[in-house]
Amino acid sequence: MQNVNISDFRSNLLSYLKKAHNGEELTVTSHGEVLATILPPVDKQEKAKKTLDTLAKTAVIGDIVSPTKENWKAMK
Repeated sequence: MQNVNISDFRSNLLSYLKKAHNGEELTVTSHGEVLATILPPVDKQEKAKKTLDTLAKTAVIGDIVSPTKENWKAMK
């Protein structure tokens, strides 16, 4: 993670945003105090696919249509 002073960040905004877009994390500071952390964008579709792939490894496929032998409170 790269630390960037706020004045340098302002002067070179586009270049720092390109770095973040390419996967680099940046911390923007002023007088040593952290003002913000700039993170790369998250590909929501790819993240969802990875989550589903993980779930698929432990999923159990079974009959979800046939009635069960359990009595539900709603049925009483």
